[in-house]
Parts: sequence; C-alpha cells; structure tokens
Amino acid sequence: MNRNTNQPNSGEGRLPAMAPLANPYVPFQLENPPKYEARTALVRGTLFPGLDLPFMGMVNKAEQPVTPTTELQALAFAIQELALYLDTHPEDQEALTLYRNYQTMYHKGMMEYTQRYGPLTHTAPSNAKSYNWLDDPWPWEFAANKED
Repeated sequence: MNRNTNQPNSGEGRLPAMAPLANPYVPFQLENPPKYEARTALVRGTLFPGLDLPFMGMVNKAEQPVTPTTELQALAFAIQELALYLDTHPEDQEALTLYRNYQTMYHKGMMEYTQRYGPLTHTAPSNAKSYNWLDDPWPWEFAANKED
C-alpha cells in the first residue's frame, strides 16, 4: 500500500522529492589484467588489483589461517571471480586457463578433504551406508579436525 494515498502500489518506484540521483561507475577491465593469488584475493575481496578500491582508504590486510577449508574457500572465490570476468572477456585465454587450473585444484582439494575429514556440504557424494551429514566433527571445529 502507498502510505500517502492508501492506494495499492502500481509497481513503479518513486524517489522522494529531494533525493539525488546516483551515477554508478564500473571500471572497465582490459584484457589480461594483473591478478592477486587466490588467498590474497579472498582477503581483499577481489581477484583483480585494478578493482581493489578500498572503502574510505581502509585496506584489509588480514591473513586467513592456512587450513584445508580456507584453501578451498580461496580457490572457490577465485573461480567465481574469474567466471564473472570471463562473462565479459570470453576470449581471454590466460584467464580461461587460470580458471580451469583453479577448477582442477578445487576439485582435487575437495576430494582430498572429503576423503580425510568427510563432506563439506550435503551435496558431496558419499560412500556411507547411511545419512551421516550430522556426524561430528563439523568442518569448522578446528580442534576436532586438526592434523594428526
């Protein structure tokens, strides 16, 4: 309902009378831009240094701990970033090669992780004879999953 007229909304949005219009800007990426390595990209929030525009000059320099789960998370992030880049730059063979390499590394890492610790998600294939998703330890329970 429209608060001012008690009539149903017509599906059209309205701005308040004094609202300024925004002018979005998306930096154009050239072919084959420089790239962070996957772990740095995860912390910085982008794979591409050219798109790394820290909010109010604040730079996230924290390091993620080196664990199997953070390595998988970094690879998954880099794969997604490259997929978005390849949507607009499908001819960039270097990016496509890196994308496929990261996919291979991620798949191998997931297989090794699942074999050692169990599945990270309930969609992962399992050879268990019963549903065991809720069996402990959970992937984020570091003490229970520490290396032997």
